Amino acid sequence: MWRKVSAILIPTLIAVGILTYMIWRVWDDLVVTIAHVHPLYLAFAVLVCTVAWIMRGWRYRAILGGLAIRVGLTFSTACILLSQTANLIVPARLGDLVRIFILKHEGLATYSQGVSSLVVERIFDVVTIALLGLIALPFVIGTPEWFLPLIAVPIVAGAAFAVFLLLMGDRRSENKYLGIVYGMLAEIRAASLNPAALLVLGASSIGIWLVDILVCAIVVLMFGESIPFMIVVLAIVIGNLVKAVPITPGGVGTYEFALAVTFELAGTAPATATVIAVVDHLIKNLVTLIGGIASLYYFGDWSVSLMKRSFHEGLSREELREP
Repeated sequence: MWRKVSAILIPTLIAVGILTYMIWRVWDDLVVTIAHVHPLYLAFAVLVCTVAWIMRGWRYRAILGGLAIRVGLTFSTACILLSQTANLIVPARLGDLVRIFILKHEGLATYSQGVSSLVVERIFDVVTIALLGLIALPFVIGTPEWFLPLIAVPIVAGAAFAVFLLLMGDRRSENKYLGIVYGMLAEIRAASLNPAALLVLGASSIGIWLVDILVCAIVVLMFGESIPFMIVVLAIVIGNLVKAVPITPGGVGTYEFALAVTFELAGTAPATATVIAVVDHLIKNLVTLIGGIASLYYFGDWSVSLMKRSFHEGLSREELREP
């Protein structure tokens, strides 16, 4: 029991601790900064963030299509929103398993195909955001030396994995578990490593992340700041690459810290950097949460039970069965 509680409680306390420290150190200046907010930008940021989720749903639909799984845009978007809502609560991105269960419950995919679809999505996300960071890096003066390896590693790893998939070819094995691994590698290759998939998934991934960056740029304007766009790009890149390491649920705390540090290194006042980072992530998480709640109504009662299991038990191994 304690192990299950601590698996959720400890990462949550880490997130709260980071955010508390960030806000405490600039509290007086933070109050002044918030007082000068332009609220009209908030509505625009929420709208743009909503568009980003629809784009993610469209891309996930394309990924599933590469696995011969046909779904509608509403289904694929709701699928992502529900799993990402779970990720805001449970640690280590275990909320992604919700998406696998949804596909299995609806009779659309095997567990293997569900996992493969997630791997394809994650690879395109991480490699795309790293490429955008690589483009932005020369335009930002005075960045720390560790920014370059942080950005370069995902690109090199993504390229190496693509080469590995191509070299593996279509393999079979009499061993049950090795056969499952070979099957998943074949699924990942089929959904991602052909000219049409590379074009569609690559272009849509770039569009998704540019829109995500635009949300932060709007938040910058909301506080009356004039931070160059390339600095905003680099901040979002660093924030999401740090967030990819699942230290806290939803990357809360680590994402804001990485964004604020990047803005400060580029010359932004600490209070302004902090409030931009916190509000940017807050908007994105609130839109995710609202979308996740709407998705519960879309999928029905069984999805509510699934989410309860995710929250209360952290999707333990005993829960890895069809809902």
